[in-house]
Amino acid sequence: MYAYIDGKLVFKCPTYVVIDAGGVGYQINISLNTYASLGEVERCKLFTWLHVKEDGHTLYGFHDEGERRLFLHLISVSGIGPNTGRMILSSITPAEIQTAIVKGDVPLIQRIKGIGPKSAQRMILELQDKLKKEGPDSLISMPHNNTAKDEALSALVMLGFTKNVAEKALDAAIKSEGENLTVERLIKIALKSL
Repeated sequence: MYAYIDGKLVFKCPTYVVIDAGGVGYQINISLNTYASLGEVERCKLFTWLHVKEDGHTLYGFHDEGERRLFLHLISVSGIGPNTGRMILSSITPAEIQTAIVKGDVPLIQRIKGIGPKSAQRMILELQDKLKKEGPDSLISMPHNNTAKDEALSALVMLGFTKNVAEKALDAAIKSEGENLTVERLIKIALKSL
């Protein structure tokens, strides 16, 4: 899988872009949210997800990691494929989608083209707990200068622990062992108390 593609923006339209990276032109499907975020740049970096089917490979691109993470949550819901996920992200902002799912706002989700009442309820049922667990700041881009604690927290959340429980365990580990711990050591100590 490609984590991201960084290169010269050769072509841009509301549904896809072409990025020249190392002499190869990648056609990447995007949402309107990503299209608006790109603005008038010559060079861009899109976080990507590769959809593999028997009749082709399709790249989907996202302006930031949070949008990609939400897209992956959306397509994990039965009956919602990548094109519907892209339609959802094009209809309302990722933050509005996350808030609507967490609050169980069926009417707002139903206003999205292609989403009926059953699909809206299924999205809420399948994603509400996951998105609550991640917290409201899960759509914020990951910081570039992570501390050992930030990286350990991210790893523990990926392992399935709730953010506040993992933070408490990490704080306890730092308090007992000191601040100069490696990420691996922090995770091992925190896992013993979780």
